[in-house]
Amino acid sequence: MDGFKKRTQRKKNKILETSLRLFTNDGIKNVPIAKIASEANVSQVTIYNYFESKENLLYETMVYFVEIEYQKFQNIIDSDVSFPEKIEQIIFNKKDDAEKINEELYHYLMQDFSNEGSFIEKVYQEKSIPLFEQLIAEGKKTGYIHRDISTEAMMVYIHMFKDYMKNEDVRDYILPLTEDIIKLFFYGMMGKRE
Repeated sequence: MDGFKKRTQRKKNKILETSLRLFTNDGIKNVPIAKIASEANVSQVTIYNYFESKENLLYETMVYFVEIEYQKFQNIIDSDVSFPEKIEQIIFNKKDDAEKINEELYHYLMQDFSNEGSFIEKVYQEKSIPLFEQLIAEGKKTGYIHRDISTEAMMVYIHMFKDYMKNEDVRDYILPLTEDIIKLFFYGMMGKRE
């Protein structure tokens, strides 16, 4: 990549970082392009040159966010920490995300996720499922997941939850329950044993 392309990519990333922070904190409607431009130290024209519209910027910001979240998940799975520590980190990350995200941005993400062939669905199918399978295999190998529970059954459980999340009627009340739901998945109704 030549110097011009690197500078362009850095500017785009700065705009996406700024957009993500502002959309996460303030929502979508409350963040005008002018505010993003000001905080990213670029002109509004630059934003429109790169993204054409606020809607396109919002979509690219969502893609940026999903890629960051996927990378965090992959880093946890690939880390050298113990299986229980990985589970704690996953729970903490999801809880942290749920507490920080603006409801309007959350609805936008879930709306995209509900669309057939969406970017989030593609990442889930192509990247997240293999990581879940890798995590389950590690849990079985280290004895933290009972060997008699099939990987297929656990993946059905994950898919059921994913499909349930696509239901517009549950989106509003499920976000505050994210931590509990993840704990329920990993520790069951009996809870974590000390």
